[in-house]
This record gives sequence, structure tokens and C-alpha cells, in this order.
Amino acid sequence: MHEMSVMQSVLDAAFEALEKSGETRITEISLTIGEQTDIQEVPLNFAFEALKANTPARDARLKVEVLTTRSRCNECGEDFDHDRFSMICSICGSTDIELLQGRELSIDGMNADSEPFIVVDEASAVEPFDPYADIIAQARAEAAMNAKKANSS
Repeated sequence: MHEMSVMQSVLDAAFEALEKSGETRITEISLTIGEQTDIQEVPLNFAFEALKANTPARDARLKVEVLTTRSRCNECGEDFDHDRFSMICSICGSTDIELLQGRELSIDGMNADSEPFIVVDEASAVEPFDPYADIIAQARAEAAMNAKKANSS
């Protein structure tokens, strides 16, 4: 699930921006994702919920705008929307097209404030049983390793 490593990178960037801003808590992160990236919104939201726990983004919302695929025909000049796999001009049928939109992946913004961030003492906290805790922990570890690899390249 590459959504986990994508979200880890988004959160890393958000935490860096938060530190520079002097604020203490992230309340919202806004993303734009093109449908050609193959990033799916449901797994991305799952990754966000898993990775934000016990961080300054723990109460944050994730807003995602998904952009459709849009191309321009180099034969007739028509701009048209199409699905991910149909790369044919809807007017003249040409396959000589240029992708205009659909591969975006951007952090559009972040909202933050200065509410104190309190870390709960894990030894005294009583956590409800979470059957997915091991899976989430493993995904976080993998995302951190992938982020380290990407940063060292």
C-alpha cells in the first residue's frame, strides 16, 4: 500500500512546517491528487488516521481533492476529460494526445493553531483493544524505512 508511505511523507512535511510556524497543533491538511497517480482515497484516509495518532495532527482532518484525467488532442486541439485508460480523443479519435491534468500530488495547505499538545503517559493509559494495531505498527515502520531510503537517495 503506497498510500502509507505517501501519507508519511505528507505528515513529515506538515510537521516540519508546523515547527517553523511556531504553532503546536495541526487541524487540517489539504491535498490535491490526480487520478493517474493510482493513489486511492480510502487507503489514504486509513493511512492518515493510523499515522496521525499521538502526534500534533491527532485531531486533524484530511481534505482531498481528486482531479480527473484531462488531455489535449495534438490533431484537432480539443481538450477533453477521460478515464484513466482511454487515451483517445473524444472528438477525432486520435491517440496523439498530451496529458494536461491527472498526475498531480500536492499539499495545498495546512491549518494549525497553538492548542497545547499533551502526550499521554503510555504506561498509565488504558488503551482499548485494537485488532489492527500490529498491522498499523508494521505499516508505520515500513513507511519510515521507505521515507529514510527516499531521503538518502
